[in-house]
Amino acid sequence: MGAVHVTVAIRNPAEPDRFWEELFLVDTGATDSMVPRSHLESIGLKPKGSRIYELADGTELKLDITTADIEFMGELVGGTVIYGEEGTEPILGVTALESVGIEVDPRNQRLKRLPAVRLKTVRPAGRR
Repeated sequence: MGAVHVTVAIRNPAEPDRFWEELFLVDTGATDSMVPRSHLESIGLKPKGSRIYELADGTELKLDITTADIEFMGELVGGTVIYGEEGTEPILGVTALESVGIEVDPRNQRLKRLPAVRLKTVRPAGRR
């Protein structure tokens, strides 16, 4: 399977004019997105915590995370962003894609917009 890339802007939610834009690898095996640390710091983002992530080979790493506005394909979504090492290729994770109803079409190696964002059954409040 070939790699799918998309232009993404990572924005500081507190200061939307501060952003970093680059070509990101779309990684359906990654839950969260990842950006090299210096780029997150350059737009004024600070770590809000850390999480343990498991790599494909089973290795576990504790990595700093923050939240940011993630903008791509005319869509804007808030999401978790991992602080990556310098030189790391920026990754757009599956959570951001699913949040706006976009998925990877494996046959054409392109992103495709679903007719609607998937949502489980919604029941009115107060009903069981």
